[in-house]
Amino acid sequence: MEELRRARRHTLQMMVMMLVIMWLFIGMRQAMAAADGHAPSWPRLAPALVASACFTWLYVRVAAGIIDRRHPVKEIVAAAAVAVCAAAIGGGDPLHFGMVLVVWLSVASLGVTRRTAVLMAVGTFVTGIMLSLGNYYLDPSTLLVDDRDIGSVLLFVVPTYAVFCALFPPSNRVWMYMLSLAIQAQEGKEAHTRLALAEERLRFSRDLHDIVGHQLSAIAVKTELAVRLADADAAAAKAEMTEVNTLTRKALRELRQAVRGYRELDLQAELNSVKGVLEAAGVRCRTHLPYRELPEGVAPVFAYVVREAVTNVLKHSAATHCDILVRFTDEEAEISVRNDGVGGWRGEDLGSGLTGLAERVEAVGGRFTAGPAGDGEFVLRAVVSLPIPG
Repeated sequence: MEELRRARRHTLQMMVMMLVIMWLFIGMRQAMAAADGHAPSWPRLAPALVASACFTWLYVRVAAGIIDRRHPVKEIVAAAAVAVCAAAIGGGDPLHFGMVLVVWLSVASLGVTRRTAVLMAVGTFVTGIMLSLGNYYLDPSTLLVDDRDIGSVLLFVVPTYAVFCALFPPSNRVWMYMLSLAIQAQEGKEAHTRLALAEERLRFSRDLHDIVGHQLSAIAVKTELAVRLADADAAAAKAEMTEVNTLTRKALRELRQAVRGYRELDLQAELNSVKGVLEAAGVRCRTHLPYRELPEGVAPVFAYVVREAVTNVLKHSAATHCDILVRFTDEEAEISVRNDGVGGWRGEDLGSGLTGLAERVEAVGGRFTAGPAGDGEFVLRAVVSLPIPG
């Protein structure tokens, strides 16, 4: 989810770049006018700036709504009205306040059909030209052309608006398309996880049915038989109950074996899982593993260490990287999980999760430590002697 939030944030930032471009054009146009000796006409400039500022606020709201899979029609209409006001007051120059119209088009055309987007682009193009020509007759100084006859105005305004209306909308659509891919990838990952859990539950249910169902059926039949024989043949009834006792013990033993196999973790699968979770949360994860297979009994213990250590990283720290090291000799095996997010460490208080993990490691004759390493990092380490007692 953190990866998806980051994708949404980056998409919004890239869409806001349109506003940055708009204000850069407005600022450069004013700087060029000042360099040519034209003093700003504040009765027109001030309202145009206010309208552009209002448009900026509306643009961000519209972009945020579209990223959240909403289509804020009211904000889009309000932004269109404000953009037309800014362009009408400021002069309609496509390199000046007319840029507000194009920036509106870049966000308003998101989340609509291609035909609607084309109609919006044509409408923006026509509106920009009409405002530019209207302002040419009212005040030719509002257009950035040296020879201000109608031909030069059209030769400057028409291609500029055409290029802007053709290029600006696709740029935002590209970012939205990339965001939709990220959302689909996240949804696919969640669906895969749900499917894996459902398959595992189904497998365990089948195992329980196969193991316990037959034994319980046999126990029920023999118990019923023993009840019938209790008065007629006490010895036979006793023999049946003895067999029931044997079947019960066998069922309990097989049930414990099934549950034990179900609960034991696979170290490699756990490493792959936590690595994906950490990287999805923005934590860079590196694993350093031995080239040989771990001795018998070590992998399940270390798998629990990895799971609890990564849970601790995600819940109680602000880590940016996490290193997982596994190594062993003939005498002992060691696993250490190191991250750079010490977080709210409270001295010797390990917390219930780490306390339970320490007990699990000590149960196989191992040593467990967890705490700051003195260099701004937190290290969790477990060492077990080999061979592990059965």
